[in-house]
Amino acid sequence: MSRKLAWAALAAAVAGLFGSLFALRSEFTVPENFPVLDAAEIGPDAPPTGGTELATFGSGCFWCTEAVFQQLKGVTKVVSGYSGGSEKNPTYEQVCSGRTGHAEVIQVTFDPAVVSYPELLEVFWRSHDPTTRNRQGNDVGPQYRSVVFTHSDRQRQLAELYKQKIDAAQVFPRPLVTEIEPFTAFYPAEAYHQNYFADNPRQPYCRAIIGPKVEKLKAVFATKLKADAP
Repeated sequence: MSRKLAWAALAAAVAGLFGSLFALRSEFTVPENFPVLDAAEIGPDAPPTGGTELATFGSGCFWCTEAVFQQLKGVTKVVSGYSGGSEKNPTYEQVCSGRTGHAEVIQVTFDPAVVSYPELLEVFWRSHDPTTRNRQGNDVGPQYRSVVFTHSDRQRQLAELYKQKIDAAQVFPRPLVTEIEPFTAFYPAEAYHQNYFADNPRQPYCRAIIGPKVEKLKAVFATKLKADAP
């Protein structure tokens, strides 16, 4: 075999290996028969402010989470970043070390008159595996933990009640390990992390992992998507 053919065969083998690894990570299933909070559980709506509110979620790689929440009606802004740790203004490399205490998160600005906080919680819990501690697929470390950072006592109450209801319904084979913590600070991630899926749809990770996941979620939440959602 010529050297050129040998290199071509090696390249094909490597490509196949990475393709297999990506395929393993893309096996995401949206839980069915998922419980929702009813009106009695949610209670009376908070007095309308006429403005937007914030929600902060960590569910693994923020590229995936951002791509999902950007498409929801009532969501006006999604920023990828870091929360939950002690390091101020951390870099991506520092967070990836697992020593800062920060999680990869998204901060969602939403209009509660269009999409409610419990609806955002439903999307959050159905778009990742909340039963694996400090892990999502092959992404391992405390920066990938499942966590809700609450911005008010009402958000905390709703998140805790919903978590209990999901466990009681035994939707997942194991109890939820999602942490529910009061929000303290948010540090936006570097510019190249923002709008990642939309700006890099042909990137291998996006094609193999994020794209299929987004398509499955779009089928489940079709009525909640913006009219111009890609």
